[in-house]
Amino acid sequence: MNVLIVDDEAPARARLAGLLAELDGWSVAGEARNGREALDFCAGRRPDVVLMDIRMPGMDGIEAARHLSLLDDPPAVIFTSAYDEYAIEAFEAQAIGYVLKPVRRPRLERALAHAARLSRPQLARLDTQNAKVAPRGHLCARVRDELKLIPIRNVLYFLADQKYVTVRHQAGEDLLDESLKDLEQEFAADFLRIHRNALIAVRHLDAVEKADDGNYVVRLRGCGERLAVSRRQAGELRRRLRGQ
Repeated sequence: MNVLIVDDEAPARARLAGLLAELDGWSVAGEARNGREALDFCAGRRPDVVLMDIRMPGMDGIEAARHLSLLDDPPAVIFTSAYDEYAIEAFEAQAIGYVLKPVRRPRLERALAHAARLSRPQLARLDTQNAKVAPRGHLCARVRDELKLIPIRNVLYFLADQKYVTVRHQAGEDLLDESLKDLEQEFAADFLRIHRNALIAVRHLDAVEKADDGNYVVRLRGCGERLAVSRRQAGELRRRLRGQ
């Protein structure tokens, strides 16, 4: 069984590699210094298990695990954590594997023996229970067999259409397998619903105009489209803009 070690500290990666070398049936497939490097590795190499630190710069372990769950054949994920016992209750409640730092061989061996793939509901509930987890810095879209990362700061709007949500960003558009409601809750500080099927990035709002039919439309910087504002959401749009 191949294991990817993900930790921003080289000594921690070395310790885990040393412990894995002592265990029969396990080998180190590679190492990564953050969540983004882990995604790049897993998209091409597909390890069986990812041993992943939670607190890392750029992209933390929980966000990376959420993106990994989009793969057709995702790896099992075991978090390595320096959390206290109270915080670890969230992992235990969702049957999510973890190893408390400093990592000891017996605990690592048990965690590997019970390693399981994480479901999206498990990860979503973990996000809810762990108030310290910030909104994601990236979205992840599946493009054929690969994972494509989209920085949240580059997103112009989300548009829901039946089962999928289209994300329009500065480099084009992609489909997300996420609900508009979940996206609205996670990114409420930076995005605003203007219609039952549309969320816009407030930072990219260029103008609010009145259409010929008396309804409002918005224009976003870097986007030639004009998006309709429903009568129901027009008041909230005005309140949000006045508050800026």
